[in-house]
Order: sequence, then C-alpha cells, then structure tokens
Amino acid sequence: MEDDPESEIIHREFDTDVENPATQVVEAVAEVEGTEQTELTPIWSCVDSVLVNLFSNPPSPEAQMEIDFSYEGYRITVGQNGSATFVKTS
Repeated sequence: MEDDPESEIIHREFDTDVENPATQVVEAVAEVEGTEQTELTPIWSCVDSVLVNLFSNPPSPEAQMEIDFSYEGYRITVGQNGSATFVKTS
C-alpha cells in the first residue's frame, strides 16, 4: 500500500463487508492528505450514493464491476472486489 500523496497512484483494499464503502474512500483520502475527515467535502454530494450497491448488492464476480469518480483532487476507481486506486489529479 502506497500512502505518499506525491506518488502518482495509491492502492488500497477496502473491506467489502462494510455497509458504506464511501466512508472508506473518505478515510483513505484524509489519511493520505494528512487531514481530518471532517475537513473534506461530503462524499455524498460527489458520488450520490452510487458506491452503496457495489458491495451490498454486487453483480456477479464475472461482471468485474468498477466505479470511477473524482473526489478531493483524486480520480478514484473502486472495484466490486474491494480494490481501490487513487490517482492525484490536482
């Protein structure tokens, strides 16, 4: 796992048993940026709860579903298997 915001790509593995994967996104960005979660933009205004069904009601594994979105200066990809990639864009 890379946590250096100067790195171009940061990888994380999220817990797919967690009901709200968006919380894990906020936690990861806050940790990498060295800031409090409360200082970040509320994620619901950015992804409109799209992440919820990715883990709670996922498609079959063969679908290899991923969701891509931008949040707090990162382009983020979250896969149904819990893999997450953060690419610094600003």
